[in-house]
Amino acid sequence: MKTKPILAAALACALTATGASAQTIDSRIGKLDFELGVPTQQTATKLYDEMDFQRAVQCYLWGVTIVNMEQNRQGLVHDTGAKSGDLALYDDFRSKSTILGANNSTPYIYGFMDLSEKGPMVVDYPPGPSAGAVADWWERPITDVGLPSAEQGRGGKYLILGPGQETPKGAEGYHVFTSHTFKTQIFFRTLDTDPAKAKAFVDAVHIYPWSERDKNPPRTRMLTPKTNGALLNQMQPRGMAYWERLSQSLAGEPGEDRDRFFMVMLKSLGMENGKPFAPDARQKKILEQAATVGEAMAKSIIFRARLPGIRYRPDTKWEFMIPPWFNVQQDVENSTQLDERITVYYSAWGMSNGSVTTTRGIGQTYLCSFVDKEGQSFDGAKSYRMRVPPNPPAKLFWSVTLYEVDTRVLIQNPAQKPDRVSLEGLDTNADGSVDIYFSPTAPKGHEKNWIQTVPGRAWYAYLRLYGPLEPYYDRSWVLPDIEKVK
Repeated sequence: MKTKPILAAALACALTATGASAQTIDSRIGKLDFELGVPTQQTATKLYDEMDFQRAVQCYLWGVTIVNMEQNRQGLVHDTGAKSGDLALYDDFRSKSTILGANNSTPYIYGFMDLSEKGPMVVDYPPGPSAGAVADWWERPITDVGLPSAEQGRGGKYLILGPGQETPKGAEGYHVFTSHTFKTQIFFRTLDTDPAKAKAFVDAVHIYPWSERDKNPPRTRMLTPKTNGALLNQMQPRGMAYWERLSQSLAGEPGEDRDRFFMVMLKSLGMENGKPFAPDARQKKILEQAATVGEAMAKSIIFRARLPGIRYRPDTKWEFMIPPWFNVQQDVENSTQLDERITVYYSAWGMSNGSVTTTRGIGQTYLCSFVDKEGQSFDGAKSYRMRVPPNPPAKLFWSVTLYEVDTRVLIQNPAQKPDRVSLEGLDTNADGSVDIYFSPTAPKGHEKNWIQTVPGRAWYAYLRLYGPLEPYYDRSWVLPDIEKVK
């Protein structure tokens, strides 16, 4: 009888057919080896490295916003020596060149408040024309201040509470708000055209801990950036510095339900709240690689956008800097606006409720141009023309500003003039349109309408409309693409 050998052969065939023996799978990360269906130790190591890399890339994208805020705070400390409750004034080309997406024609006054140091903080805000906000560490507005606020410029005392902090006794008459994070930021600008009144307004802003309200707290310090030495660029840092900033951002902050999975993924990468960030050599290598790929993805999200509806019009390459559907609290029904958040905060800083108002003639809006009419990136060595058609939909005025692709700050040209503003008396064409020129040297006869570019530095443009009107909102105003010229 040959039954036993036949059964043995049949069993061997069955094992091979079901993949129970040694097996190799081709995948996008290479060959994966299995023994009896179980990954070999070498394959398991490769898969864990890939798992941690993928997690790190997603954590990079998730953290862009809060790293933005932490880098901003680090800049304040580095440039001015600011502490919690101080304010700083950035009002010249040199200092504003450190800020993501800054406006060259506007002074920036801002500071941070750490609600974990001395508890709730009071912002005694004077009446007068101004606009600003207090925001948490994810750039979510806690309350606007000034004209866009509920007080509409009448001023008042704001009491800002941290997570888990209760409204204290005696807070009647204060505008009380609770932040999702202990670290918060305040920023504002005065809108008074009289310099003396504007200074008096700024000097009257008083920030102090609630616990010191009866102790005649000292006047809030107004600091300015140091004049010697380099200032700290507030772009998200690269390599391991990014992860160090992320660790600093999250330190001492309570986790939120929406972020639970990210916190778990960070744990496998050596980052856990309440513990020192001390990744091993393997984790460092993965984090450095993930920072490179993560930033490349962030650049794709804003410079080669695929968000439906991000184009101002289907027949133009101009895009919205703030997606019209963006929720400043970043959460909508059943999801968080992750890609929208990256679109805004990889290249800009500072969000208020007033930034997304649709009230005609109020606030300002931003359109971005990342490529020319032919779909090519802007080369600092070449020459371009932008035509602003007649009757732009801006109640007050408009401006064009150039930024560097690599850093997302004001273009660093020798002229130290990164913008042109309609109030500057620009040359106008016969039909009322205005041509703005971008090139390394001024085109003859068009010096008043020229912004200097720098060979070797790629750039992009923002068009700001101050007091935007209906033709912008209904998109009937046509803004042509920027064109390359000889």
